[in-house]
Amino acid sequence: MPELGYALSSEEHPPDDLVDNAVRAEAVGFEHALISDHYHPWVQSQGDAPFVWTTLGAIARETADLRVGTGVTAPMIRMHPAVAAQAAATTAEMFDGRFFFGVGTGENLNEHITGERWPAFEVRMAMLEESVDVMRRLWTGENVSHHGEHYTVENAKLFTLPEEPPDVYVSGTGPKSARKAGEFGDGLVSTAPVADLVDGFQEAGDGPRYGQATVCYADDEDEAVETALEYWPNTAMPGDVSWELPTPKHFEALAEDVEAEDITESVVCGADVDEHVEQIQQFADAGFDHVYVHQIGPNQADFFEFYESEVLPSFS
Repeated sequence: MPELGYALSSEEHPPDDLVDNAVRAEAVGFEHALISDHYHPWVQSQGDAPFVWTTLGAIARETADLRVGTGVTAPMIRMHPAVAAQAAATTAEMFDGRFFFGVGTGENLNEHITGERWPAFEVRMAMLEESVDVMRRLWTGENVSHHGEHYTVENAKLFTLPEEPPDVYVSGTGPKSARKAGEFGDGLVSTAPVADLVDGFQEAGDGPRYGQATVCYADDEDEAVETALEYWPNTAMPGDVSWELPTPKHFEALAEDVEAEDITESVVCGADVDEHVEQIQQFADAGFDHVYVHQIGPNQADFFEFYESEVLPSFS
């Protein structure tokens, strides 16, 4: 039986609403949450992209038991690993053992903003592996100097540290990244119920496996489809496009070709309890032991009521 969690979608909600949603998620029975770390939304209709570390600090103070992680941060280009290590250490201290650090190789959409080049996947993965090594060394509290292939750190020492360093869960959306997650990560984060990804991760390592299920709850199925089409057309775009396009306007251009039937191929829309349960079960059957649910659009209140009364009891 998978542990169920909730996706805090920074692209769709302002920071105060994200905090309120985290509080509500804890109250209805979700046990964990992952919060996206974006500089831009995918498309402008989503409307938001707050600084995740500020939001996390507020969530830490307003929740008691909910475990929270980033889903995911790219501690590589937009944010140097020495800075990311400090941000994660402070956040972990505030959460008192309830924080985990989800990391990945990022998207051009968020990382190009400093004017640095956007490297190929193999280079980004090497950067991520070096970044995680640097951060783990800093979390020891020792003085760290590092002169690596991609990063330099000189005489850096973190003074605010949690009792235990945060676990690092690595995004794996393809076979190469899933295997890498097993090699140097403490867990796996992914977005599709694909057993091969879990198998690749477990062949190289071990740890919890987090999968994101995307839904759009509404009493009327057509209304749910229209909401998903407006707020999350990127779900129907090819994965390689998601990593490469630089601005929301580029995604909006592609979104013009996304149709309702494209959305329903990957998103459960409407109020059929069995369909929501089946979506989660697909992740469990693929080997994910944690499933966090992303509700598309502004109507989070009705989603919480529906999941509290109809869906969560199926997994208790």
